Parts: sequence; structure tokens; C-alpha cells
Amino acid sequence: MRITPYSIAIGEEILDDLHGRLVRTRWPDEVSGAGWDYGSNLAYMKDLIDYWRDTFNWRTQEKAINGFSHFRADVDGFGIHFIREQGKGKNPLPLVLLHGWPGSFLLMLRIIPMLTDPERFGGDAEDSFEVIVPSLPGYGFSDRPTERGMHVAKTADLFVRLIHEGLGIHRFGIRATDLGSGVAMIMANRVPPAVVGLHTSGAMPPIFGMPGDLTEAEKSYLKSAMEFQQQEGAYSMIQATKPQTLAYGLNDSPAGLAAWLVEKFRSWSDCRGDVETRFSKDELLTMVTLYWATETINSSIRMYYESTHNLDLSLFRRVEIPTAQAMPPRGLGVSPREWEERYANIRRWTMLPRGGHFTDWEEPALITEDMREFFRPFR
Repeated sequence: MRITPYSIAIGEEILDDLHGRLVRTRWPDEVSGAGWDYGSNLAYMKDLIDYWRDTFNWRTQEKAINGFSHFRADVDGFGIHFIREQGKGKNPLPLVLLHGWPGSFLLMLRIIPMLTDPERFGGDAEDSFEVIVPSLPGYGFSDRPTERGMHVAKTADLFVRLIHEGLGIHRFGIRATDLGSGVAMIMANRVPPAVVGLHTSGAMPPIFGMPGDLTEAEKSYLKSAMEFQQQEGAYSMIQATKPQTLAYGLNDSPAGLAAWLVEKFRSWSDCRGDVETRFSKDELLTMVTLYWATETINSSIRMYYESTHNLDLSLFRRVEIPTAQAMPPRGLGVSPREWEERYANIRRWTMLPRGGHFTDWEEPALITEDMREFFRPFR
């Protein structure tokens, strides 16, 4: 397997084209007093696009991102981008961090230094990790799939090969959220002796069908999950059914792309209505620019379609390896422990005091400490 160092360098012509499109943004109207009730607020989006056009500096962000060690691997003819950072301790435990949508490897940049060099952040060097952060197929600087079937199971197989054959790692932990959790579940069941533990955040969907022996707490959770789906689930339905139709607008309009993504960072984070209490404009626009410059909005949302239409659900089995759940108070749903125990061998259960769907980005210190404690016995 060929693995080569990689440096991020977005072409100047791409940035110039982006600037021109931002200048020519054609804004929609908005009803009086809409706020965020109808979707992304017009006044906020105008302010954000003005900042993107006139103030945001991609080269500054690019330089900071390139401060990490990036690589590209050819796995069965498919290119996978990943970060690999060595731990500072004597015997760092390899740890794979898996993102989801609308994220990318950028979600992990705050926690990587805390995991690799705990002493620098007031921790114990014995808790250090060697960190591997692959970009999902169709995300960031990984290849964009051109054939049907690149779902979470196929992704799991690619990542197992990357870690085992490419990196020569045969014992590791996984931290995953969102779509990454689906990848992680299959990885854990593909090579259970190799995966020492799984650390995750956020409720598991009913992928095994609806149980017939629900507790009252589970019934209450599912009722709230149904209400959430009614109010917030339209994105998932269109991405799982007609992603190509959506992609024409999002791939052509940077303002449209920003509105689609930023609304999720506001709705799913623990920001209490003000997205910039959690993420600065620079952080939000770095994420949006990554999607824009790599033209990966279509390939990223297509994984919803593939995982709905072309995935054999029998591949999902209960995860029997030790599993930790660090549940944030906000996000896509707060499930009770008994629900999660249907899907995994829960050994550690933490109700986080703060945080939302993007816990690694929102509360890096809380997540890092929870991971240190969970993985400590498996070193």
C-alpha cells in the first residue's frame, strides 16, 4: 500500500472564483421577524458572507492545518487522506478518530494535541495516544467515490486495511460520532481482537428494528426523537433520497452551501441560539471553505443515500467490545443507558454537563479526559 506525505494547498484560482461568487450573491427574501424559524437567518448569513468575502483568510487557516502531519494512502485504488500524530509518552495507544457530517477531520484538531501530549495540558504522559484521523470517502482530501456502494460498511473495510496493512497497527481504540459511529461499529465487529474499545457520543438509531420491550425511559426518548425528526430531519430525508438534486445548488453557490452547513452547527450544538458562542466565524468558514474548495458536498451527502439504499443491515451487530458513551445534553437526541446497551457493551456512561453533536469541537477538554479514563485499563 502506497502512503505518501500530503500538504494542503488550495489553488489560488479556486479562491479567486470563490471571492467572485461571494460578491455576486443573489439573496432570497425573508418574512418579517423570521429569526431562524424558517432556516438560516438572512441577516446573519449576510454578515457571515461579508466576513467570508472581505476578512476571512484561508491561507492563515491552511497554514495552521498543515501544522499537523497529513498523508494520503492508496487503498485498493481509492485515495484516503488522514492525519497521523505520534504520542509523546512511552507507550502511546493508537486511537482512530472518526468524524461524520457536516464535519470533517477539522472537528478533531482541538483534541489531537490533548491526546498526543497530555502533559502539555496538565495530564499524565502515560495517557498519551498515537492519533489517526482519516477523512471519510468523499470528504475533505479523500477521493470522491464514482461508483455506487460507498457506504459505512465499505468505508469500514477501507479503514481496517489502512490501519492494519498500511500503518501496521494491530491493536487500537476508536472514537466516533455521527456517520463515523456506523463505520466504527462495523470495524469493531470486523476485527474485534484488534479494537480494544470504542468511545462514542450521541444516541444510536434503531438500526436493528424497534424493540418490543421498551422501558418508559426509552419510550420517552423515542417520542422526543420523533419530534426532533419532524422538526430537524428534512436534511436527512433529502440527502438519503435525492442528494444529486440538492448538490446542484450547494456546489454552485457558496452562500447556499454556508447556509446549509451553518444551520446545522447552530441547531445541533450547545450554543443556545448563538452559533458563535461555540464556533467563531473563522472556524465555521474554514469548515465551509473545505467543503467548497474540495467540491465534496455532493460526495459527502451521498453517503446518506448509499447507507440507506445499498447497505446490508445484517452487517450491523451488537458491539461486544468495551464501549463508552459520553452523552452530551444537546444534539440529535439524548438516549437512556438501556437504549444504548441494546447496541453495545457499555462499560462507561458519562452524562456530559455541556456540549452538543460536535462534542470534539465544542468540549475538547471534557471529551479528552473521558477518553483518557476509559482507555486507561486497555493499555
